Amino acid sequence: MTLSPLTKVLAALASVLSFATIPHSLASDTEWPIRDTGLGDKTVQWDHYSLIYNGERLFSFGGEFHPFRIPVPELWVDIMEKIKASGMNTMSFYNHWGFHMPTSDPGSLDFESGAHDLGRLYEIAKELGLFVHSRPGPYINAELNAGGMPLWITTGEYGALRDNNTAWEAKWKPYMDRVAEITAPYQVTRNGTVILFQIENEFPQQWADVEAKTPNPVPIAYMEELFEQMQARGIDIPLTHNMPGQRYKSWSVDYDTVGAGGNVHIYGLDNYPSCWSCMPEDCSTSNPSFTLMDYTAHFNEVSPKQPSMMPEFQGGAMNPWDGPAGGCEAKTDDAFVNFYYRDNVAQRVTILGLYMFYGGTNWGWLAAPFVPTSYGYSAAIAENRAIGAKFYEIKSLALFTRSATDLTKTDLVGNSTLYTNNEAVTTIELRNPDTDAGIYAIRHTDPTSNDEQTFRLSVRTSVGNFTLPTLEQGTIGLNGHIQKILVTDFRFGNRNLIYSTAEVLTYGIFDKEPTLALWVPNGEGGEFFVQGAKSGKVVAGGKAEVKFSRSREGLIVNFKEQQGMTVLMLDDDARVIVMDRDTVHLFWAPALTSDPRVPANQVAFVQGPYLVRSAKLDRHTISLRGDSSQATELEVFTESRVHTVKWNGKTLATHKTKYNSLKAKIDGPRRFSAPSFRSWKAQDSLPERFANYSDSGPAWANADHMTTVSKYKDATKPYLYADEYGFHAGVQLWRGYFNGSAGGVNLKVQGGIAHGWSAWLNGAFIGSFLGDLGSSSGSKELEFPTESLKADGQNVLLVLQDNSGHDQGSASLNVRGIINATLIDSESGGFNSWKVAGTAGGASGTTIDPVRTYYNEGGLTAERLGWHLPGFDDSEWSTSTPSDGFAGAGAKFYRGILPLDTPAGHDVALSVKISFEDKSSESSNFRAYLYVNGYQYGRYYPYINSAVNTFPVPPGIWEYSGDNVVGLAVWNQGSGEVRVDIKLQVDYVLASALNVKFDGEYLRPGWDESRTQYV
Repeated sequence: MTLSPLTKVLAALASVLSFATIPHSLASDTEWPIRDTGLGDKTVQWDHYSLIYNGERLFSFGGEFHPFRIPVPELWVDIMEKIKASGMNTMSFYNHWGFHMPTSDPGSLDFESGAHDLGRLYEIAKELGLFVHSRPGPYINAELNAGGMPLWITTGEYGALRDNNTAWEAKWKPYMDRVAEITAPYQVTRNGTVILFQIENEFPQQWADVEAKTPNPVPIAYMEELFEQMQARGIDIPLTHNMPGQRYKSWSVDYDTVGAGGNVHIYGLDNYPSCWSCMPEDCSTSNPSFTLMDYTAHFNEVSPKQPSMMPEFQGGAMNPWDGPAGGCEAKTDDAFVNFYYRDNVAQRVTILGLYMFYGGTNWGWLAAPFVPTSYGYSAAIAENRAIGAKFYEIKSLALFTRSATDLTKTDLVGNSTLYTNNEAVTTIELRNPDTDAGIYAIRHTDPTSNDEQTFRLSVRTSVGNFTLPTLEQGTIGLNGHIQKILVTDFRFGNRNLIYSTAEVLTYGIFDKEPTLALWVPNGEGGEFFVQGAKSGKVVAGGKAEVKFSRSREGLIVNFKEQQGMTVLMLDDDARVIVMDRDTVHLFWAPALTSDPRVPANQVAFVQGPYLVRSAKLDRHTISLRGDSSQATELEVFTESRVHTVKWNGKTLATHKTKYNSLKAKIDGPRRFSAPSFRSWKAQDSLPERFANYSDSGPAWANADHMTTVSKYKDATKPYLYADEYGFHAGVQLWRGYFNGSAGGVNLKVQGGIAHGWSAWLNGAFIGSFLGDLGSSSGSKELEFPTESLKADGQNVLLVLQDNSGHDQGSASLNVRGIINATLIDSESGGFNSWKVAGTAGGASGTTIDPVRTYYNEGGLTAERLGWHLPGFDDSEWSTSTPSDGFAGAGAKFYRGILPLDTPAGHDVALSVKISFEDKSSESSNFRAYLYVNGYQYGRYYPYINSAVNTFPVPPGIWEYSGDNVVGLAVWNQGSGEVRVDIKLQVDYVLASALNVKFDGEYLRPGWDESRTQYV
């Protein structure tokens, strides 16, 4: 072994090149006071370093998912089991005010039906052993329609949003009070699972002048109301906030040295270094790939006495309407994961949440106008719930952070190129001031470089200074866009890992003896040193490539070009498992406890399957639950008394190895092919275009407001603002009446990015606005055909508007509807009256589908009358398929039956693909809305982007043991012919412990007679 020169180590400690200086290095405990909420409970505390839970420091690593985006509680289990299996200990989620409160009446609040059941979400988290960071708003952003606020609040009636005015306060309080009431019993302070609670989101309004610290009184008053209200309603865990970018510095008690107020307990920073969108032009401040940002200096300035928290760090990217089909996985792939998330650890972030970990689907009209149906986000868990390399790469870090308790309290010691003999390599050294354990984060000095570098690393340990590797004058490699986190004086059980050039994955204690798991990139070698060890041997894997070297302090092990798994025994009582990247990706450490901290003696190790969901130990049997994508060998490391392995309830033929693991084989999945549709029926869905249609029923509201509560008053009268008449989502129909002759009409319709509209006069099509990604409104001057005009009678203009959603933040108040409707050369001067229809029940404030909510459907006849719902009788309809098509502007609804019977014990993912063969410009002038068992699960706008045409639909929305109703509403915006193909696609089939053939009928309420009144 070779001692590194002391002068080199001192120079490394003194040099800080890339990031801020170290004003708080090696600080004393008195300088960093331990804080709590001040409410008398000490369950959750915190300081400069980390959260402290029941007296133990905690590294919180979590993944975000939104329960409303997968409205099947049985699948919340799937997502949270995968979060747990990844090694994460925390789940974070946004809660959607608008989803829970369909009308302004607090009595409409729904936290019980279907996917509204917040308590069920908490129960699952508690049972699985996940901490929860609850983030209920009132505003959540999340690329949602009005940022998650209820759409009835967008009229302007309730004044400025996110304000301290009494009208706004009277509406958010019932919602937030109910969230607090449900959350309070699940807090960790009451033996529950919720450890953090966020108030508001991305609300950077504390300062009128952030550098001068000039307070902004109204937002401060609002934040103080939220803070006090939540504590008064029983929230006694830390209150947090999420700040969008480093320039705002709002709501941190440390930065607020002027007593401005409104501060939360723990400040959070969100960051998306590679742009939150698949389209880089959406982010004016987007950096080149693998550019690093200085979070250390920011937290030292803004929140030095709090743990460095990033509630939202980039887990993927949102795909807008004009984005690539399937998203942009390469943008935030496994290399991104490896590089950036390790950098967060290197910058002392100890509360890290990935946004998104599972994105899900914007079914119905959940999304903001610039976002299509998919919210897959190129996340670690795909929209169809599949996992792959990105998920596995996160697991490789999360299992380490779960087991590396030294990470919970570290000081930045050095940041320099002088730790190695290669200036192209930079090292950040962190050190735990209590244990003196070292963490060395290593990357290219130019972080955008992905070339191959080799180096030797100088480290300090409890038994001396070393230049690594010490044997045979070898080198360490840094190949590609990666970082490495190497440790010194890492305790695993009763053993001390003095150093390792391989990364630590995790460790477990079996039979009171430790098993350490290490890994290296494919084909690389490594070296590690275990203190006090005297001998070693290879018991499985490549013996020829492993060398053992005794020293006075212990045993040094050197291995070369690792392939697969190698198992070593040290002194016949400590195991070391060495793996390459491919092998470690399929290596699992399921917990045997519901304690989110997962003590090292409460795990099993399993290598081989696609996914291991859970493990349970019962005397001589270990029962594993998981998924397999193919037949494979399973290897289990657990207590020596265990001789039986069960996989998804089935006892396996098992044999024990000489190093006390258990091996068995598991089967792969059965084949499953997509079935065919049994029948299709069709019906016209736009009778409203004809002059003899009667709009006298309860579906319609008189659009007669001559004044408006909106601040936007520059419009023709009456004000044709849809939200003021109770219609908020999807399609709205406007019928305008006028007498006598007119030459045409000027129309300006505002519906959000990607919206569209069409118009008819007395049943004759006169024109469409097809849609525009550059504007929220569309204007046209349309000529009236003389043959359709009733010069001596009453005329009816129908405008069919597709409202694509409300903008976000204060822009949520931007109106949706007709801004200008002016007759040209009119004898009578203008319109006599207007009627408007939208979602059934909207005109009277009636919620007729509380499970799916008003976000699910708009005002097409098919939607109002419930043709998309199970149980509707279509026996009188004519037989026709979407591929038969129809000609001429209008809307037609197709209703098909799809029988399904997926194999038991299998997780099957199905998508619906919509396409059309004729690629002429005219044939793409249509919009199609996909319904599965009543849920709108796709919006296909080929004029906007024909490639975004595949829509994953989850079990529970599908009935996997029976017939399914698939509806397709096709709105032809042109005069040509539209023919649409619709096919079922099998995304994957897994043999699985997840039961996807559950009884989900409660999620799929059917048609009833009440629908008939909304004709």
